[in-house]
Amino acid sequence: MDELTGIENWFKERNLDKADPSHQMIKATEELGELAEAHNKGWDDKSKDSLGDLVVVLTGYALQRGWHLTDCIKDAHNEIRNRRGKVINGVFVKQSDLDNE
Repeated sequence: MDELTGIENWFKERNLDKADPSHQMIKATEELGELAEAHNKGWDDKSKDSLGDLVVVLTGYALQRGWHLTDCIKDAHNEIRNRRGKVINGVFVKQSDLDNE
């Protein structure tokens, strides 16, 4: 069993798969803030932990919406895999945004 399936099962065993996803959205924001703080302070262990926590929360959010996180990731990858653009100051800017400048 992969980790995402294990996380989904954890939510299901606690009947959290049917809970209001608004709570997971709030938790995701909290975890993202913790990740940003750890990143900014150079705390590698805390960054890794926060990133993992964020994936757990997003997995639960997806499940509560009737989705699987892996499907969301596949959809996002299909959307970006042929995307063209360029990196500006370390940030990828898609071509359509460059064309609109």
